[in-house]
Amino acid sequence: MATVTFVEHDGTSHDVDIVEGESLMELATSSAVPGIEGDCGGEAACGTCHIIVSDEWVGTTGLRTDRESQMLEMSPECVTSSRLACQVVASGALDGLRVRLPEFQM
Repeated sequence: MATVTFVEHDGTSHDVDIVEGESLMELATSSAVPGIEGDCGGEAACGTCHIIVSDEWVGTTGLRTDRESQMLEMSPECVTSSRLACQVVASGALDGLRVRLPEFQM
Protein backbone atom coordinates (compact mmCIF):
# COMPACT_ATOMS: atom_id res chain seq x y z
CA MET A 1 0.00 0.00 0.00
CA ALA A 2 1.21 3.50 -0.86
CA THR A 3 1.79 5.85 2.07
CA VAL A 4 2.49 9.47 2.84
CA THR A 5 4.25 10.55 6.04
CA PHE A 6 3.27 13.63 8.02
CA VAL A 7 6.07 14.87 10.28
CA GLU A 8 5.06 17.05 13.21
CA HIS A 9 7.17 20.05 14.21
CA ASP A 10 8.70 17.96 17.04
CA GLY A 11 9.76 15.21 14.60
CA THR A 12 6.97 12.72 15.37
CA SER A 13 6.06 10.87 12.17
CA HIS A 14 2.65 9.56 11.11
CA ASP A 15 2.46 7.17 8.16
CA VAL A 16 -0.93 7.30 6.45
CA ASP A 17 -2.19 5.01 3.70
CA ILE A 18 -2.99 6.81 0.48
CA VAL A 19 -6.57 6.68 -0.73
CA GLU A 20 -6.57 7.68 -4.40
CA GLY A 21 -8.50 10.86 -5.06
CA GLU A 22 -8.69 12.10 -1.47
CA SER A 23 -6.79 15.21 -0.46
CA LEU A 24 -3.86 14.98 1.92
CA MET A 25 -5.98 16.95 4.41
CA GLU A 26 -8.71 14.28 4.24
CA LEU A 27 -6.15 11.53 4.74
CA ALA A 28 -4.61 13.34 7.71
CA THR A 29 -7.87 14.20 9.45
CA SER A 30 -9.36 10.74 8.97
CA SER A 31 -6.17 9.31 10.50
CA ALA A 32 -6.18 11.85 13.37
CA VAL A 33 -2.79 13.33 12.47
CA PRO A 34 -2.12 16.04 15.08
CA GLY A 35 -1.59 19.47 13.58
CA ILE A 36 -3.87 19.13 10.55
CA GLU A 37 -7.22 20.66 11.37
CA GLY A 38 -8.93 21.37 8.05
CA ASP A 39 -11.38 23.86 9.55
CA CYS A 40 -12.82 24.97 6.19
CA GLY A 41 -13.42 21.41 5.00
CA GLY A 42 -11.08 21.63 2.04
CA GLU A 43 -12.14 24.90 0.43
CA ALA A 44 -8.69 26.58 0.68
CA ALA A 45 -10.40 29.22 2.81
CA CYS A 46 -8.28 28.84 5.93
CA GLY A 47 -4.70 27.88 6.68
CA THR A 48 -5.26 25.01 9.11
CA CYS A 49 -3.83 22.28 6.88
CA HIS A 50 -0.51 23.96 6.07
CA ILE A 51 2.16 21.46 5.03
CA ILE A 52 5.72 21.96 3.84
CA VAL A 53 6.70 19.81 0.89
CA SER A 54 10.37 18.99 0.44
CA ASP A 55 11.89 20.46 -2.71
CA GLU A 56 12.30 17.09 -4.46
CA TRP A 57 8.51 16.50 -4.29
CA VAL A 58 7.31 19.91 -5.52
CA GLY A 59 7.24 18.70 -9.12
CA THR A 60 4.97 15.82 -8.14
CA THR A 61 2.64 17.70 -5.78
CA GLY A 62 2.53 20.79 -7.97
CA LEU A 63 2.83 24.46 -7.19
CA ARG A 64 0.38 26.27 -4.96
CA THR A 65 -2.41 28.31 -6.48
CA ASP A 66 -2.96 32.03 -5.97
CA ARG A 67 -5.78 31.19 -3.54
CA GLU A 68 -3.44 28.98 -1.49
CA SER A 69 -0.82 31.72 -1.50
CA GLN A 70 -3.31 34.20 -0.06
CA MET A 71 -3.95 31.88 2.88
CA LEU A 72 -0.40 30.66 3.40
CA GLU A 73 1.35 34.00 3.19
CA MET A 74 -0.38 35.04 6.43
CA SER A 75 1.66 32.39 8.23
CA PRO A 76 5.08 33.36 9.58
CA GLU A 77 6.16 29.79 8.75
CA CYS A 78 5.30 30.05 5.05
CA VAL A 79 8.10 28.95 2.71
CA THR A 80 8.29 28.55 -1.05
CA SER A 81 7.19 24.91 -0.88
CA SER A 82 4.29 25.48 1.54
CA ARG A 83 0.97 24.03 0.40
CA LEU A 84 -2.51 23.55 1.79
CA ALA A 85 -2.98 19.81 2.24
CA CYS A 86 -6.60 20.17 1.12
CA GLN A 87 -5.36 21.14 -2.34
CA VAL A 88 -3.00 18.20 -2.88
CA VAL A 89 -4.81 15.17 -4.30
CA ALA A 90 -3.45 11.80 -3.23
CA SER A 91 -2.33 9.32 -5.85
CA GLY A 92 0.11 6.45 -6.14
CA ALA A 93 2.66 8.96 -7.47
CA LEU A 94 2.89 10.35 -3.91
CA ASP A 95 4.02 7.03 -2.41
CA GLY A 96 6.87 7.83 -0.02
CA LEU A 97 6.08 11.55 0.24
CA ARG A 98 7.10 13.10 3.57
CA VAL A 99 5.65 16.49 4.47
CA ARG A 100 6.53 18.62 7.47
CA LEU A 101 3.97 20.43 9.57
CA PRO A 102 4.61 23.92 10.84
CA GLU A 103 4.71 24.52 14.57
CA PHE A 104 1.40 26.39 14.42
CA GLN A 105 -1.52 26.38 12.00
CA MET A 106 -3.17 29.72 11.23
